[in-house]
Amino acid sequence: MTENDSEHSQRYIERFRQLASAGADLAGEARLVDAMLPRAARVLDAGCGQGRVGAALADRGHAVTGVGADAALIAAAQAGHPGSRWINADLAELDLPARGDPEPFDAAVLAGNVMLFVAAGTEQQVLARIAAHLRPGGFAVAGFAAGRGYDLADFDRQAAAAGLAREHRFATWDLRPWQDGAPFAVSVLRK
Repeated sequence: MTENDSEHSQRYIERFRQLASAGADLAGEARLVDAMLPRAARVLDAGCGQGRVGAALADRGHAVTGVGADAALIAAAQAGHPGSRWINADLAELDLPARGDPEPFDAAVLAGNVMLFVAAGTEQQVLARIAAHLRPGGFAVAGFAAGRGYDLADFDRQAAAAGLAREHRFATWDLRPWQDGAPFAVSVLRK
């Protein structure tokens, strides 16, 4: 995963703090994933940023491990949401069993354009590492802006090569129907 400079990270942290204090709805992704999970599920927040989605899932009773490559964002997640585990690591090299977390996850969430921010050429490896951490029958949900340099056909092909079958695609996190040309894609992938 690519890493941001410290100024960019701090602006990102402040932007979401301001949105939260203004009462913006920042839990839409978490609501969708929560609706798909059994209670007290294990969730991998892949590309977790400052922990916004993972924290909302933890608030709903799930055990969350968040992983991200940006040390400043991980520090913000650890400070703001100490009840979950937040790890500074590259998703393309993800190996949580080596870090003392051997149990598979029920689900993984890749919100906030994660797939657009991974290092170019590592997309399939990232998807394979996510799949390796899911239990059989587990799922991943990935949402990103369509048409911004990462073709959905490539994503589908790479997901399939990683052992993840596309089960659904929506145009938004609130499940509006997918249609060609939609500016955003939310894909549910099943292992």
